[in-house]
Amino acid sequence: MIAKVVSKNFDIPNAHTLEVARANGRYASLEKLFCISPDETICEIERSGLRGKGGGGALTGEKWRLIPPQSSKPVYLVVNADEGEPGTFKDRQILEFDPHLLIEGIICASYAINAHHAYVYIRGEYVFWMNRLQQAIDEAYAAGLLGNSVFGRDFSLHVTIHKGAGAYICGEKTALLESLEGKRGHPRLKPKGKEPEWFFGNPTVVNNVETIASVPFIIREGYASYRAYGTEQSPGTMLFGISGHVKKPGVYELPYGTSMKRVIYELCGGIKGDKNLKAIIPGGSSVQILRADEIEAITLDYECLKAHGSALGTGGMIVLDESVSIPEAMKNLFAFYHHESCGQCTPCREGTGWVDRILAKILAGEGSKEDYQTILDAVDTMNGKTICVFAPSVAFIAQSYLKKFPDEFEALLRSR
Repeated sequence: MIAKVVSKNFDIPNAHTLEVARANGRYASLEKLFCISPDETICEIERSGLRGKGGGGALTGEKWRLIPPQSSKPVYLVVNADEGEPGTFKDRQILEFDPHLLIEGIICASYAINAHHAYVYIRGEYVFWMNRLQQAIDEAYAAGLLGNSVFGRDFSLHVTIHKGAGAYICGEKTALLESLEGKRGHPRLKPKGKEPEWFFGNPTVVNNVETIASVPFIIREGYASYRAYGTEQSPGTMLFGISGHVKKPGVYELPYGTSMKRVIYELCGGIKGDKNLKAIIPGGSSVQILRADEIEAITLDYECLKAHGSALGTGGMIVLDESVSIPEAMKNLFAFYHHESCGQCTPCREGTGWVDRILAKILAGEGSKEDYQTILDAVDTMNGKTICVFAPSVAFIAQSYLKKFPDEFEALLRSR
């Protein structure tokens, strides 16, 4: 069940240092990388089927192809290390235990898209992990792995860490770029057709930490080795951060397509205190909740979870036992999303606060059936009427909690 594509060096003492990292295979992909062209590098990523691991699951090779091959403007790579989704804590494992893997991936990706400057946008609370990555970057510069002649080749690359201020919305790639440009972190309007992102008007690729960290394995071992894991449409592996009421929470690298039930009851040892499972939030807090009786047929891949009305998201699986009050859990989440809405779009800014206040009213025993319907009406107004997916995601949360556990809400309304 366990795979070792990204996490291979996590358990090796001092693998965050350059000496130990290189002794255990880091930067080995560069020998092959500089023997093939940038176009061949992208082809390898396309054939691997590598998908973005920050929530959206978009094909990485397709995203890289959006960069003009002979761009007259400078090209940039931006690595999203914001990781602000509640229940998500996988990228920091890479930064802590194997930061040189991320740097190696940055070199591979930058070579493929002809970028000579890469930025790592990291959330401000990640002070330890930021310092750990900076130490690795300094080591890489000193060893000639970064700088004006990467690995002794005619290719220059500089890497800069940019610290954010801990805004959840800056995990959205266009808000991240706005913040990186020194502006308020507001998402941008989406273009009509497919095009790259833009950093100060220059073509840019934005990828999640784990996505970039997966690239060296593909370059070194070949796309077929990556496709040997996972499913046809979701090939490869993912780091799943499993938290909540399980006996053995943690971060596990698993092939896509792994049984959710096996993960909970075999890998994670079952429910803490031998209680009954009530629900699972499978991909970080912004995806739809699942009941315990739904997990039998669910596998951890994009297609299966979509077919069951949820999403794989960031792989942050939150396990809830029978003691959890679903209305209280929903209120907890809405307090967070109310606080973190950037306020740019009225339906999101007002809707999250409105639902948060109604839930507080219901939990205080002052709710009515009209309040239940008001929540549904409010989230319907939020869905599809804003610039980014923040509001639609929050709307889906509310709809799924109310639909999957109506009896718990009705009990509170009856108690009045």
